[in-house]
Amino acid sequence: MGPTAEFLAPACRSRSPSLTGYHPDMYADALSFLEDERDAWRPYEDLFTLTPAQLEVPVAGPDHWSGRDLLGHLVFCQEYALDVARELAVGETSAALVRGEADWDARGDAVNDEAVAAWRAMPIEELLGRARTVPGELRGHLTVVPEARWLKNGEVQAFFAGETVDHYADHAHDLAVILAAVR
Repeated sequence: MGPTAEFLAPACRSRSPSLTGYHPDMYADALSFLEDERDAWRPYEDLFTLTPAQLEVPVAGPDHWSGRDLLGHLVFCQEYALDVARELAVGETSAALVRGEADWDARGDAVNDEAVAAWRAMPIEELLGRARTVPGELRGHLTVVPEARWLKNGEVQAFFAGETVDHYADHAHDLAVILAAVR
């Protein structure tokens, strides 16, 4: 099992100030993180079994999102993490991480609102295609990022957990409400 939620930075929609240094609840090895991420994402794949009409049904969950909205929101954050991983694979730092954090600090939930609107406008086939491929692509890129740049760096590890495993946990209730509403 991975780090505790109390240590890791909140997910995409509710960031807190950056964390520094090492914490004993951090992941000690990349494989554990990647396995936890894969296991945490798996329940969201149930959304792939819904029809396009079912994915569009808004529900009375915490965010009043449809399945489409939830997938778009999560993949938006995964793509952000993927951009960061790509940069860290070839360099010591990530300009995408700095830009994204600055944008979030300046605009907060407006970032999410714009992303959800963009994903709502996207053809459903494209959204599903990205939802099926981006998580694996992110995991693949993290395998080539030197561990010192993400796993052994408390701030960066907290970022990746906040965009993935912790974020998925934050939206587990949304997923349950969406699936219950359409089945």
